[in-house]
Amino acid sequence: MEENILKIGMPAGSLADPKRGGSLIKLLEYAGFKTSGYESGGPSRFSTINYLFGWDGRPQEFGSQLGINELDVAIAGDDWIYERKLEMLYEYNKEIDIEKVLSLKRGYVDIVGIINNGNVHKTIEDFLKALCSSRKIITIVSEMPYIALNWLIEKLKAIGEYKNFSKFSVQKYKTPPKLERGIIVYETWGKTEAKVKNLGADIGVEITQTGNAIRNYGLKIIDTVMKSETGIWINPGLKKDIKKTDLLKMFVLNLYGVVNAENKVMILFNVANDNVKEIEQYLRNNNLFADEPTVNRGKSFTEFSIQVDITNPDIPLAKIRYELAQKKAVNINTIPVDSSIQNLDILSF
Repeated sequence: MEENILKIGMPAGSLADPKRGGSLIKLLEYAGFKTSGYESGGPSRFSTINYLFGWDGRPQEFGSQLGINELDVAIAGDDWIYERKLEMLYEYNKEIDIEKVLSLKRGYVDIVGIINNGNVHKTIEDFLKALCSSRKIITIVSEMPYIALNWLIEKLKAIGEYKNFSKFSVQKYKTPPKLERGIIVYETWGKTEAKVKNLGADIGVEITQTGNAIRNYGLKIIDTVMKSETGIWINPGLKKDIKKTDLLKMFVLNLYGVVNAENKVMILFNVANDNVKEIEQYLRNNNLFADEPTVNRGKSFTEFSIQVDITNPDIPLAKIRYELAQKKAVNINTIPVDSSIQNLDILSF
């Protein structure tokens, strides 16, 4: 593979589904990085830019791939990156340096601790105190075993019980225990809720968006372990390569432009010059421009253009257009914004 190519981890699964995954395919396309093959399971390639290489994979693996320089960049959730970092730390006593350079403002999930709803304890601390008083082994089940382990260790330290449960083993579900006292984390391939409901483990750590599946199983959330979102992650060593860093900055800046433009439109309208001051005061009173409105002054009319956030509950888009018309604005056109890049300040690396 050529040296001056940016190797980008392309997450398979729901993120690659054009009907799911927060419209990742469209996000890449609007940023100028149109893909082919990605939506059908790969192999993925960037059809308009030959110096970006799409490496199809699971986000569960991207943290490790970044750590060994197999990837330069990865599109992944905070949770799976954190899981791999913790695995390297707990199992290999090795810290891997991975940096998040951009949030994609999508893929939001919570990682939560779950127990049976009939349990009387309302906090994880009280639950663990009762468990520690009657058990030599605490069992926990999760698709993210090292996040679960790290969370449990922190909670045991908080209640002064860690010294009694300092040993741990991460193993497949219901394989024979490898220790006589401590923490056993069962790694599962899903349906964590069923295992907790059917008493296959004392506690579970699960990924959720709404909590509906957890409640449907008669379980309750006892604690929020972490919140996660999809972002752009890199191996910081990449920044030592000037040419690759330049490619990275181009990639990140254009993705930022699309994310920043989401839920925004541009309104263009004309105003007779006699009414310009009134319009400018209206725009100022409603914070509808930054430093100053963009204007193009003509002999009889002035053309204005303003960017509007359509999710702003304080001043809805429909109200803005109506009030502009009341103030004698004409030819009010609303144009979608695919990308909005203010300057290079977003590039802090």
